Amino acid sequence: MMPNKPAAKKERYCFFCVNKDVVIDYKHTDLLRRFLSSYGKIVPRKRSGVCASHQRQVASEIKRSRIIGLLPFVLK
Repeated sequence: MMPNKPAAKKERYCFFCVNKDVVIDYKHTDLLRRFLSSYGKIVPRKRSGVCASHQRQVASEIKRSRIIGLLPFVLK
């Protein structure tokens, strides 16, 4: 029997660092929905693949968009 080999990690790059022209803004709800789970929760960095500084910006813009009413707080 062969021992289990660890899976090779796929190199991830921050979406916003690669695409410098994309601006994180509370009005761009289509972009922000990429970083929400199916239940409407903010997706963690590990799953979204975004760097720490951009994750903080995304989270604050999602919260801003929720307060204004562009994004829902909870999806049922």
